[in-house]
Amino acid sequence: MNNTKKIRIILSGGGTGGHIFPAVAIANAIKALSPDAEFLFVGAKGRMEMEKVPQAGYKIKGLWISGLKREFSFSNLLFPLKIVVSLWKAFHIVKQFKPDMVIGTGGYASGPTLRAASLLKIPTAIQEQNSFPGITNKLLADKAQRIYTAYEGLEKYFPQSKLILSGNPIRQDAVDIAGKRGDGARYFGIDPHKTTLLVVGGSQGARSINNAVVTFINKLADNNIQLIWQTGVSFEADAKKALDPFEKDGLKAFAFINRMDLAYSAADIIISRAGAIAIAELCVVGKPVILVPLPTAAEDHQRHNAEALVMKGAALLVADKQLKEKLATEVLSLASDTDRCRSLGNAIALLARPHADKTIAEDILNLLNLDHDQN
Repeated sequence: MNNTKKIRIILSGGGTGGHIFPAVAIANAIKALSPDAEFLFVGAKGRMEMEKVPQAGYKIKGLWISGLKREFSFSNLLFPLKIVVSLWKAFHIVKQFKPDMVIGTGGYASGPTLRAASLLKIPTAIQEQNSFPGITNKLLADKAQRIYTAYEGLEKYFPQSKLILSGNPIRQDAVDIAGKRGDGARYFGIDPHKTTLLVVGGSQGARSINNAVVTFINKLADNNIQLIWQTGVSFEADAKKALDPFEKDGLKAFAFINRMDLAYSAADIIISRAGAIAIAELCVVGKPVILVPLPTAAEDHQRHNAEALVMKGAALLVADKQLKEKLATEVLSLASDTDRCRSLGNAIALLARPHADKTIAEDILNLLNLDHDQN
């Protein structure tokens, strides 16, 4: 597809990598199809998008906005004021940039930005990453032209006529694993012929998962299972101390894994949180997965994400509160059951949508061309 119309797009999403990365991926995909397109991101001041988006090569403006805290906080008293101020600023940002489309990928800033666009009669689109949508996207759906989803069944929450099952945009470099098992083993200093468990709790690690792993390190060594363990910075020292007696058994801990492609390629079994983007990557990787939903995730969306896969026989689920009782049992059971591993890997691979970013970009451009032709 070659789009000749010079378009202007605002993307708003942030707070976590799960909102930022899809926005950047969509921008990159649109740019690949329409090289002259101009982009502006709108995020929340003080959040990670204010650093990550410029690193990706895009301009960003920040709103004074944050979420409500669960416990009583003075910042909660400021929330209504923040909404008003952010909506006012978003209105002026949108009016000044004059976008053809505003796309929201979730996060604090997307609500005011998409609402301002709607008030200015500018087309909007939503990219909903989870199987259970958040309150903001439900409120914004009425005015949106398109709602791009990663899971089936969201017509319960959104108008079916607006839905496109696109999948979640992912880091293509992270899932490029074909033929890299040997490279992965060398990178992590492990044996490519032994069963390897990969544990990832997110970029910051997951303390409950980390604490559970500590309790069965000796069982991994006894069963000849290697370990690649992303611990997060705060748990790295504890993890390495626990692994010290097993240095020769191929049990490795890292604060952060920069080469996820090599980690995925070396792994036979994966333990992960159930964030939407993590799951999207795991579907493309196509290996047996044990999902541990973050219990404090907004509206328990990680549990909903995990259960959507479990219902299709595409993953196992261990609740956070059951980690110390069940996680080791599930790992050892999988490691000794080749057929079950194969079944889980095949089932999760069927859910993969590796080109979600391109699907969304093409539809956005088709929408804009249609609107342009009708004017």
